[in-house]
Amino acid sequence: MQDIVLADTKLGPPSQEKTRLAAMDIGTNSIRCIIVEADPQGNFRVLDDEKAMVRLGEGLTETGFISEMAKNRAIDALQRMAKISVGLKAEVAAVVATSAVRKALNRNEFLRQVKDATGLDIKVISGAEEADLATLSVHHNFAMDQQRYGMADIGGGSVEIVIATGHHAETIISLELGAVFLTEKYLHSDPGSSSEIKKLRKHIRKALKRNGIGDGLPVTCLIGSGGTMTNIGSMVMAMRGEQYETVHRYEVLHSEIIHLLAMLSRKTHKERLNIPGLNPERADIILAGMILTDELMRQMRTNQLRINAQGIREGLILKSLQKRGLIPVQPKSRDWRDSILEFARSCRFDELHSTQVGRLAKKIFSAVAKQNGLTARHKQLLEAGALLHDIGYFISYNQHHKHSYHLIRHANLFGFTPWEKEIIANLARYHRKAKPKISHDNFSSLSAEDQILVRKLGGILRLADGLDRCRNRQVSDIECKLRKNVFELRLFGNNDLSVELYGAESKGNLFRSAFNCRLVATTEEQK
Repeated sequence: MQDIVLADTKLGPPSQEKTRLAAMDIGTNSIRCIIVEADPQGNFRVLDDEKAMVRLGEGLTETGFISEMAKNRAIDALQRMAKISVGLKAEVAAVVATSAVRKALNRNEFLRQVKDATGLDIKVISGAEEADLATLSVHHNFAMDQQRYGMADIGGGSVEIVIATGHHAETIISLELGAVFLTEKYLHSDPGSSSEIKKLRKHIRKALKRNGIGDGLPVTCLIGSGGTMTNIGSMVMAMRGEQYETVHRYEVLHSEIIHLLAMLSRKTHKERLNIPGLNPERADIILAGMILTDELMRQMRTNQLRINAQGIREGLILKSLQKRGLIPVQPKSRDWRDSILEFARSCRFDELHSTQVGRLAKKIFSAVAKQNGLTARHKQLLEAGALLHDIGYFISYNQHHKHSYHLIRHANLFGFTPWEKEIIANLARYHRKAKPKISHDNFSSLSAEDQILVRKLGGILRLADGLDRCRNRQVSDIECKLRKNVFELRLFGNNDLSVELYGAESKGNLFRSAFNCRLVATTEEQK
């Protein structure tokens, strides 16, 4: 991939303790500014994420020029973002412009006017550089080692497509198939006529095939970024009746996109304004973006779309951190467990106790998994819940199980979808005190199947937590088996295990009801 040289425009000094960086992405449809605070280890947290829908590419297909109105909207947005950056004492590490500015006949005039009005030096980057930035963000947010996957960042003017296996990119291309461009060129009726949609599909399909998209083996999934993708995630989430706080890492099936497309293609622009999950500012261009997504999934022969809500602007931050030597240029393979431990340590958790609970919980899981249809992925969710169950202490001991729930729900946990994060949060919520009840909003919002899962995994976690009641790892090992309606649990250790035996009895209530069994716990001295 190409090496991207970032602009060094500075609007304010970095903070004394930590580095604050701002990055701006000037797209065909919107301008985004992300401001983060980075520590010397290369970790960062988002302080601000400003967005302005300026439609810089409006009419560009027909005239070849950025219009005066679009130019003024862009300058107004960039002035505001520059002031926010100064206010937060952030160094503007990168300001890049993509498809619209790249092909505009008056691009030099636009760049000069922005410089005069804001002091910002804009770098116009190529489609390949866009793809590089989007791919950086993918590897920062998704565990893709050993997988062949597709990546698509759909902007207003172009789409950047990558086919890769792990960190090795096979294909990197940029095509003029952005949502604004395709809408202006093909969709003139309201709603779009069948003939217009047919021509649009044909154009997209030919462009993808001509560039080798779909050649070779199928990909495991398509990872999508950009406004089209995040709106797809929001609409599907609303359609499912789910209420996660973000669509980041949300998983969508191809069949759901097809159903949404069938519905959207019949609606007028005015009717689309009321579709749950759809940003009204994208109601006029969403159809073209979704048709492109549909065709990408058909050509790549994948049934799963995974949403990356970060994309290019996060890639700019990562590239800036690389430039400063805060993170390696070659991204390291990331593991979900490392992410969990990093988050737990930031909450100052009791690592020895939580690790002990996780170890015991996995042993209990193995004894009941086969008979209850529990999978290896469920085991990972259980381990994550075990490691994080007590992080609510960071806020207060009182109601710490509820604090744990909220901390996990709002955490950025690498490798976990919003659904998985919700399950983990519920496991932590029910490791103590009341058992799951329909009167609890967090539990009642789950599907019936997920409620059963939370009760079973939560029962295992609660029982394992009871086995380290003294928090001194007295239980060196356990043996357990489920026989008909009896779960036999034998505790091993060299010291008195009466408190741990009491913990098994007192905290085994959810386990007994979830698995419909009697719990028989005994102790034996370690041999």
